[in-house]
Amino acid sequence: MNQQASALVTAADISRLAGVTRATVSNWRRRHPDFPAPAGGTDTSPTYDLDAVRAWLSARGQLPEDTPADRLRTALRTHPGDGELALHLLPVVLAATRLDRRQREALPELRDDALLRWVRSAADDGAQDIPGSEEAAYAPEAAGPLRALLQCVVTDGAEAATDVLAERLLEDTGGTGTYLTPRPLADLMARLLTDSTGDFPASVLDPACGTGSLLAAAASAGATELHGQDILVAQAAQAAVRLRLSTPEAAISVRTGDSLRSDAFKGLTTDAVLCNPPYGVRDWGHEDLAYDQRWAYGVPPKGEPELAWVQHSLAHLAPGGRAVLLMPPAVAERTAGRRIRAQLVRDGALRAVVSLPQGAATPLHIGLHLWVLERPDPQAEAPGTVLLVDAAASENRDLDWATIDDTVLSAWRPYLADQDGFTGAPGIASAVPITDLLNESVDLTPARHIRTASRQTLHPALLAQKATKLYDQLHQAARDLTGLSAEGDWPPADAHPRDWRTATVADLLRGGALSLLRTAPAGRRTRSGEPLPQPEPELGGRPTLTATDVVKNRPASGTEADLPTGAALPLIQGSDVLLTETLRVGRSAVARVVEPSETGCFLGPHLLLFRPDQRRLDSWFLAGFLSAEQNVNAAATGTSIVRVDPRRLRVPLLPLAEQQRYGAAFRRLHELRTAARRADQAAGDVTRLLSTGLTGGALLPHGSA
Repeated sequence: MNQQASALVTAADISRLAGVTRATVSNWRRRHPDFPAPAGGTDTSPTYDLDAVRAWLSARGQLPEDTPADRLRTALRTHPGDGELALHLLPVVLAATRLDRRQREALPELRDDALLRWVRSAADDGAQDIPGSEEAAYAPEAAGPLRALLQCVVTDGAEAATDVLAERLLEDTGGTGTYLTPRPLADLMARLLTDSTGDFPASVLDPACGTGSLLAAAASAGATELHGQDILVAQAAQAAVRLRLSTPEAAISVRTGDSLRSDAFKGLTTDAVLCNPPYGVRDWGHEDLAYDQRWAYGVPPKGEPELAWVQHSLAHLAPGGRAVLLMPPAVAERTAGRRIRAQLVRDGALRAVVSLPQGAATPLHIGLHLWVLERPDPQAEAPGTVLLVDAAASENRDLDWATIDDTVLSAWRPYLADQDGFTGAPGIASAVPITDLLNESVDLTPARHIRTASRQTLHPALLAQKATKLYDQLHQAARDLTGLSAEGDWPPADAHPRDWRTATVADLLRGGALSLLRTAPAGRRTRSGEPLPQPEPELGGRPTLTATDVVKNRPASGTEADLPTGAALPLIQGSDVLLTETLRVGRSAVARVVEPSETGCFLGPHLLLFRPDQRRLDSWFLAGFLSAEQNVNAAATGTSIVRVDPRRLRVPLLPLAEQQRYGAAFRRLHELRTAARRADQAAGDVTRLLSTGLTGGALLPHGSA
């Protein structure tokens, strides 16, 4: 492939090329005088000569192997009009997947003229279904990028090739107020569409679909008819390709255009709508759409575009159909929108509002809301309550999605099944009567109703019974902690601390005393690194142990959705040692030995798995020294996010019997930390419940008559 010397790359390109973060590239630029000087761009966004960067990385052992994905990035970068080319290459990915394996492998070996003839013929077949690709032209100079693309599809898969094209398209998109919906949040939104019998709606619309993450979640949950529209051609094209790759059996229709001003699905009625509307867009067509028939609940004020998206979604639903929208929290309380909010509540169109913790989705500094809506059925009785859930009520700085899902769904599902009998969860969820919401402000913020619990939602006898149960749990946790903390006799060493001869993990790996495994994207190894094992496990129902599970010392809570595609997927075995690979500044690394119940789980991302030879290394001894603060600090790199280089960690060389004595001590410390965490959790649960009961009038102080 012809790589022109004038190819320029950004800092983001360099981070992808080297397999490091943007912060690491910034550090290289500041700390190393010989780092290549900018060859173009601006002061705030410089670009660099690709060959110079590759030479600099190679000299320091930081240059990964030249993978097909890297070669595709380079081919796109060196091609004139590479943004448009990346868009026109999307249908080629689909065309290649329609071939059998032998035919795909033969494509990159074709002569340029034969390759171009195949592309012009094959890509035309499905281009009409991919926005922006209807008039794609493949000139002779496109042969190099085409060959690189097809080699990437053959080697890394169609999804990996699509990701590379998406990277290039993203650079040309610019800021639009539209953000990617994280996979865990998309899955939660999709689960809220399931009805009380467990059935999932067949047809789903996303009028601001972006790259299709919400529609993909709907397809995974059981939707068979997917409709999407996005104002950006590049994003709509990606959505069409990604959905066809992941759910080829579904009926897929993706269009471009502004859904509010130019609805591509006018007249379409679907079973459900999922939407993450554009954020902070004031020029949404207020003047042009003043008399639009969709505004059944009132004309949205200019500063309330989200209420326009709400009514647009409701207009596309069949009676009884449900919509879930991700909304800024201000929509629940702004004065300008109170009349529309009141009408939505009064007519029974608004069924639930869920507040999420900060960081759940962009913008990360805001705790966003989920609005669950239903198009009222004229034949059904209007509901008398709205479910409010405060999933941000408890401390959840690590975004524990398993806990968030449980908090939301454990309230939504019982409420959906029996609205009249739903008792709520003190401090977390409450079915608030419509009459309580239809006041002067019509404030729908969950915390303002739940944390000041109404007497009507509290049941004194049930609270007292639950308080007794939580007290029993607290007493047991306190007894466990007291018993473990009684062993406080730790004899001192001699006059000076012991000094050991140590070996690095790299030495132990070479000597066969240890194996190192991790779940990482395939093909991202350095020339000096060892290839990762690539087992072929069955994914059916096998759980995934995540980094958060290790930090909180809880059972595996992850699923297949937590695993990257096209990655090595190691299985956890007994006596394995787990260490968190990344940590925030000011926090320590966490290491522990695998529990028996975790054997056979998949290893989640951002975890390091050390598998010792039990004849030479004790597992708990290894866990204790690998996570030692001074050891981790010496092997860590990065600034805001610190990453541990496992090969630089050091382990004392001690006889096995002495290792086992240290291992027993480290295990006791682990049990002490676990007991302290359980006691802290139990104390928090009981005090929160008692505070709610006392302030809500459901419980009385000691000594009351």
